[in-house]
Amino acid sequence: MTDVVNHIRKLNELIKDIEIAMLTTATADGTLHSRPMATQEADPQGNLWFLTRKDSSKISEVQSERHVNVSFAEPKDTRFVSVSGTVELVEDRKKIEELWNPIYKAWFPRGLEDPEIVLMKEHVSEAEYWDTPNGKMVQLAGFVKAVATGKSYRTSEDEHAKIDFETGRKTA
Repeated sequence: MTDVVNHIRKLNELIKDIEIAMLTTATADGTLHSRPMATQEADPQGNLWFLTRKDSSKISEVQSERHVNVSFAEPKDTRFVSVSGTVELVEDRKKIEELWNPIYKAWFPRGLEDPEIVLMKEHVSEAEYWDTPNGKMVQLAGFVKAVATGKSYRTSEDEHAKIDFETGRKTA
């Protein structure tokens, strides 16, 4: 269980300051549909929380297919995260109040009293990340080395990993 806790911490650290993510759902005919979403919270249990409207297309899509993907990108830091899981719709007024920010009145004109507010809680099952914490110069040096030696550029385990939250396994 310790591995899973460490993976959740790593995931939350990677996405903590990325304000907008891309949520991908599947339509009834299987077409993938992506749209920007503001992540309200990445909780200590590894769940991602989003506020949305009950009458949005994403709600009908996740009601028929609960599997989703959420992608985060911070290109200036060379940090990318892809998170897969299943969505649960939550109508918990206390949780909505906890996550509420007055700016959300742009989408919910009646504020916290807006009956259209619903929470989407993604239960993360798998995450994959690409992170170059040492910066672009180290990455550039790796590219130059690959070109000079004729060998493919490979990221290290610290820079790229795939994490299975159900088993706790990490692979590069």
